[in-house]
Amino acid sequence: MDNYFQRLPQSSRVSQSLNGDLYFSNVLKEDSRNDYICYARFPYTQTIQQKQPITVKVLSMDAINDTMAAFYNDTDLFSEEPADERKPIFLIPSGPSSSKTVLRGQVLEMECIAEGLPTPEISWTKVSGDLPAKRTSFLHYQRTLRIVNVSESDAGDYRCTGRNRLGSVHHTIHIVVNAAPYWISGAPRNLVLAPGENGVLTCRASGTPKPSVTWAMNGIPIENSPKDLSRTVDKDTIIFTVVQTGSSAVYQCNVSNDYGYLLSNAFVNVLSEPPRVLTPANKVYQVIKNHRALMDCASFGSPIPNITWFKDSRSSTLDGDPYILHDNGTLEIHVAQAHNSGKYTCVARNSLGIYENHIYLEVKEPTRILKQPEYKVVQRGRSVVFECKVKHDPSLIPTMTWLKDDGELLIVDADSLTISSVTENDSGEYTCIMNTTLDHDSASAQLTVVGTFSFAGRPDPPTDLELTDQKKRSVQLTWTPGDEHNSPIQKFLIQYEDIMHHRGHWHNLTEVPGTKTTAHLKLSPYVHYTFRVLAHNGVDFSRPSVPSRVFKTDAAAPDENPTGVQGFGTEHDNLVISWKPLSGFQSNGPGLHYKVSWRPVGGEWTTVTVANNSKFTVSGTPTFVPYEIKVLAANDLGDGPEPAIAHGYSGEDLPIAAPENVQVMVMNSTLAEVHWDPVPSKLIRGHLKGFKVHYWREHSLHKHNSHHMEQILVFSGNHSHGMLPGLHPFSLYSFNVRVYNGKGDGPPSHTQQFETPEGVPGPPTSLTVTNPSPDSLTLEWSPPHVRNGRITGYSLKYQPVNNSNELGPVEELALPANETSVTLSNLKYNTRYKFYLNAKTVRGAGPTIPQEAHTIIDEAVASRQVDIATQGWFIGLMCAIALLILILLIICFIQRNKGGKYPGEYDNEDHKPLKGSRTPSNGTVKRDDSDDSLVDYGEGGDGQFNEDGSFIGQYSGKSVSRDTAEGHESSEAPSPINAMNSLNSFV
Repeated sequence: MDNYFQRLPQSSRVSQSLNGDLYFSNVLKEDSRNDYICYARFPYTQTIQQKQPITVKVLSMDAINDTMAAFYNDTDLFSEEPADERKPIFLIPSGPSSSKTVLRGQVLEMECIAEGLPTPEISWTKVSGDLPAKRTSFLHYQRTLRIVNVSESDAGDYRCTGRNRLGSVHHTIHIVVNAAPYWISGAPRNLVLAPGENGVLTCRASGTPKPSVTWAMNGIPIENSPKDLSRTVDKDTIIFTVVQTGSSAVYQCNVSNDYGYLLSNAFVNVLSEPPRVLTPANKVYQVIKNHRALMDCASFGSPIPNITWFKDSRSSTLDGDPYILHDNGTLEIHVAQAHNSGKYTCVARNSLGIYENHIYLEVKEPTRILKQPEYKVVQRGRSVVFECKVKHDPSLIPTMTWLKDDGELLIVDADSLTISSVTENDSGEYTCIMNTTLDHDSASAQLTVVGTFSFAGRPDPPTDLELTDQKKRSVQLTWTPGDEHNSPIQKFLIQYEDIMHHRGHWHNLTEVPGTKTTAHLKLSPYVHYTFRVLAHNGVDFSRPSVPSRVFKTDAAAPDENPTGVQGFGTEHDNLVISWKPLSGFQSNGPGLHYKVSWRPVGGEWTTVTVANNSKFTVSGTPTFVPYEIKVLAANDLGDGPEPAIAHGYSGEDLPIAAPENVQVMVMNSTLAEVHWDPVPSKLIRGHLKGFKVHYWREHSLHKHNSHHMEQILVFSGNHSHGMLPGLHPFSLYSFNVRVYNGKGDGPPSHTQQFETPEGVPGPPTSLTVTNPSPDSLTLEWSPPHVRNGRITGYSLKYQPVNNSNELGPVEELALPANETSVTLSNLKYNTRYKFYLNAKTVRGAGPTIPQEAHTIIDEAVASRQVDIATQGWFIGLMCAIALLILILLIICFIQRNKGGKYPGEYDNEDHKPLKGSRTPSNGTVKRDDSDDSLVDYGEGGDGQFNEDGSFIGQYSGKSVSRDTAEGHESSEAPSPINAMNSLNSFV
């Protein structure tokens, strides 16, 4: 610093070293001063110490010569090289090499300061590798190399080089990285073990030099602790075998070396504890449909409980799609749907017991905005209404909030927002947000407040267009704005028409603010311009103005060259050069043509002129050779600017070599990995697109039926290996590998073969149940169609199912491979059974084929449960009785409808009235001796109507008196008993 506490400027020539010294690579006249002061600040005591000022005086060569002339001759003062230039020499560090030690995790700083003229430039390299890019920085004009968070990989030799035009100097710094102990896989973790379990306590750490590990138990060195047969100490590991109650202890691990130590405690708790579920019982989880659902089942127990989940009926555990069971017991449904709602049971189980916990999942419908607020343009002083119709789950509590420009309006629970007497301050964006306890949805709309307008809010078109200040490639356009209609004009849009190249097409040229009525327009050569202007006031654009007069610009050489220049081959011996041609507007003048140039990389340019085309074909080129290409636009007035060079290739040809050293590695029964060596570029003869593996199944190792359907796997890019998935187990495959380019495939490699190992078989082809009896069933099956190996046997599982579809205990039966039937005995009578049969190979069991069947009812029980309603004699008796009753009813109806209304009315021929005679005038009828009367069929003589609703008296011509007639007719239907009496009388 100087006397004014100002830091002295530093540069590549003047710098401060890490130890605080100030170095000059070379001195200049302006370095002379008498206030070089070194300040030392002590941050902890907040004090500053300074040295006495140092004076530096820089002498010129003339002054040195005058002073030293008496002692040296001219040769001593001036060597063959100019006195003001010299090679670099390191000021620090000294010598050709040095070394430095740093600890892992610290900051490594190395510096090299060189003197010389011109000022040397400093550069750094690592001799045995690259500098760590993300942790490396250069300070003090490259003089200091800093590496943060040093690791063991940073050890090695670093070289700094000082260089100017006269030469260079090197210094090598050897870095040694030591490390205090640090954990490799974390500190020892607590162990909770059940009696009889095994466990491991590890204390793995690293460091340089290698640290030592010591153990203690309950603070006492482990070698002095009580012996425990279940405990074995092996360096940094303690192994517990069949632990017993009472072996609980706190173990200390101490890792140390010369640079530090690590100390950690771990509690080994030998505990017998039945499982407990820590998640609150009957907890309700709510989730939105199509979102993820997570249901917790935090548990504790020793041994560690095994967690299973059930839903509703507990018919089967929840495992597999769509359920995911995490290691901590949490059940996840990745995409929850409505049918996932319900009661879930979490069961924690260990050898000491079982604990169940119930939780509930409710899947809610998402919140959706059905009708969004709409964009509004409203006149000042009027009212406006924004509507926001929302649908949400009815069980969730909704809250509606409205925002203006992201600022809350504090209007809650209203699906519409009304703004009265709007002003310009009300303009902005309005947002409705519907929140529930689980989700939300929002929508926005813009409000624009305008003044009173008469013609749909549009301004009138501008008028009086004039062109002034006319130059070769620019012109000044002025106009007069039309009526704003009380809505300020925001901008003007200027359009042009090129009546020479694109008559009738208007193009946007530029926009200017609504406060301006002039525009300076930059134009292109060789165009016949007309201009028009449109005004915009925030409501809409006006109609276009009347076009201006025509303004013609002079022709000129092109200002630009074609774009999209590329070179490619369509045949193995050509090069097609193509480009996007310039438009007439871009041509800048008549006679547009192109100068197409090409050359092989490093060769001579060849140029041709092309007109009225956008491509040129160069024939007779070598196959797939890189070319440099450029296309220059020109016209009758000259050439355009120098074009950029594009790169392309002549045509490709098919590869002439196949991949070599092809090898195959069978990973499992359905997957193989193929390796090959890359094909040399010159043999590919084109752009390498990738490799193709052709493979086919020759036959199954079980059956020698041929399979020759070829499959192709494509590996794009420069690969040297690929995987063949979806193979058939226990099969013989053939394959070859080919390289391909843009032209096509190369020749195949030598065809090789490999065999896939056995896999699990498919399900048995069929499973049928025959010969049911009260206590046995016979099962017959067919071997799997897809065997995938040699069948080693079958596994049959079966279990009873009761009337409520609850499953009973599972019985399992192992069957030999040569059997295709089995009879199961000692089954329950009249019981439904479920059967599951699968086949096995050496690789395991395949999928099952299910079946269900009933045992028949036991005959002895059936005899004790005979239903009388099913006996033949009873059915015959009932039929006879029914037939007899039917006959009697038919006879009764016949008799009742014959001559009179009721049977027995005229039994005695002597008492029948003569034909055409009338009853006596007194209206009485003499009763005969028959006991058959209507009284026998009813409740007395009170009946006055028969069953068809007619009066009884219609048969006598007059009403029958109650006191003279003992047996009146009845309107009631005869009963079976009365019908029998009538039958007796009839007989």
